[in-house]
Amino acid sequence: MKKLFTILLFTLCSFAAFSQQKGSFEFGFNVGYNIATVQSGSLTNTEFRSGVNIGASGDYFFSDRWSLKAKLSYDQKGWNKGFITDLDKNQSAVTNYHFDYLTIPVMANWHFGKTRNWYLNFGPYAGVLLSAKETAFHKDLKDFSNGLDLGFALGIGVKIPVADKIKIVLEADGQGGLTDILKNNQGSSLRNSRTSLNAGVAFAL
Repeated sequence: MKKLFTILLFTLCSFAAFSQQKGSFEFGFNVGYNIATVQSGSLTNTEFRSGVNIGASGDYFFSDRWSLKAKLSYDQKGWNKGFITDLDKNQSAVTNYHFDYLTIPVMANWHFGKTRNWYLNFGPYAGVLLSAKETAFHKDLKDFSNGLDLGFALGIGVKIPVADKIKIVLEADGQGGLTDILKNNQGSSLRNSRTSLNAGVAFAL
């Protein structure tokens, strides 16, 4: 029992040693599973698109509670079971829409818990469109899509120290678009919506 208590005390002290201070910086990598869809008043019976995100991040600490975090991520968005009409072939079909972005969120990061390893972040994001395609007629939709997706991001996560200056990061986050996906859209606005579960590693510099 005494040995177990000593191990637990050492672990707690180790976790406390990892709490961040003013002026410190963390660099990280992450990969995640995306569940994406589109928000619109005119679309019904659509389904989620499963995808991935892969990114890198930097986190600058102003205190042990507050930091500014920026990420650069390849982000798969879109939706399934949409509808498309090919005017050239005079055909209509159910299709899946695949919109892939280079997403850049910049978020305020609030750290909480006894050792400040839990965090909640929020802030705006900008997504640069990399590709836009549909699967029924294999059409490239990039020329008909807005090249910039603007919205708001929100996330919660925990950092688990595993070695000197190294932490495992587990995170859930979401993004909600504020701008229309399509150019010159005459109907209801189509806005991206994406939820993800992420895992990664952070390095204290």
